[in-house]
Amino acid sequence: MINNNYFSIPDLKKIVIIGACPNIDEIIRKNKKLKIQTIIVTSKNQKKFFRKNIKLNLFDDLDNSKFHKFVKENCKIDNTIFLSISSMFIFSLKTINFLNGKLINYFPSRLPYDAGRGGFSWHIMREDRILNNLFHIIDKDMNTGPIIINDAKIFPSNCKVPLDYENFKWDEMNKLYAYFIKKVKNGDKFFLTEQANTIGRFNPALNTLINGFIDWNMKSYDLYNFINAFDEPHSGASTYINNKKIGKVFIKKVHLHGGDTNNHPYFSGIISRHDKDWITVCTSGKHMLLIEKVINEKGENIIKLLKPGDRFFTPSELIEKSKVENVNYKP
Repeated sequence: MINNNYFSIPDLKKIVIIGACPNIDEIIRKNKKLKIQTIIVTSKNQKKFFRKNIKLNLFDDLDNSKFHKFVKENCKIDNTIFLSISSMFIFSLKTINFLNGKLINYFPSRLPYDAGRGGFSWHIMREDRILNNLFHIIDKDMNTGPIIINDAKIFPSNCKVPLDYENFKWDEMNKLYAYFIKKVKNGDKFFLTEQANTIGRFNPALNTLINGFIDWNMKSYDLYNFINAFDEPHSGASTYINNKKIGKVFIKKVHLHGGDTNNHPYFSGIISRHDKDWITVCTSGKHMLLIEKVINEKGENIIKLLKPGDRFFTPSELIEKSKVENVNYKP
């Protein structure tokens, strides 16, 4: 409940996880140890993230009598936390009010900075090295509700692509969740911190196939960060090769290289050297890119087919489209 700007759940009995997370087994284990029942609510699109022997309750949306009936039959709202984790559901004011202040969200970044979607791709593009796991109350707007608890960490130096960031995030989330849920179970109260409404940033959702087209006019640092932002677990930042037999490709495993001569902007995208297992590519800045994976649309690394003088390029209309087309994920 929320009382005098404090959050607490007297006699916590159940946790309803809404969405999906790779650490669900760890959450279930921690809940069981504290004698808390775990109920999972997810969508058809997100059920693939769970093991087949985990009981799931599937819904197309939560703003309907079916979900509200499910809650009434399986939970006592006053003794339950409804925790959204990477959920694709949009919570209406009707559902928020129905859950009476017990609906909270897990978010892995600083708020009000980084509200919205897009994951760690945005972090990587602007070189943000701070992880901030937090739980906040869900209100009528996205990621704007008061913060219950947060825990800031610096990403290790080996975190380079989104998968690295994700793995570190979930490890740290396990620690914060264990601390938080034990405190709630013990009857502790958490002072709610309101988010400042005079600062902040909203990040729109990203789709690698729509937003991941490489603009070779970017400076070398920006190119490097952009390509890394769409690396594992995503399909890779995409572009084309002037060799018509190859066509569209996806680039992964890229390195910033300062050991060659300076470039002119017109050189950007040209393969200057082929070193068997990697290629050296010019940029519009003083650095080069070393690229180890150039993947075709069949998923094959075709780097051995490339040769010095080939040029990567992206049609300008695709770059423009990547900036104006909205991405909308639904349950």
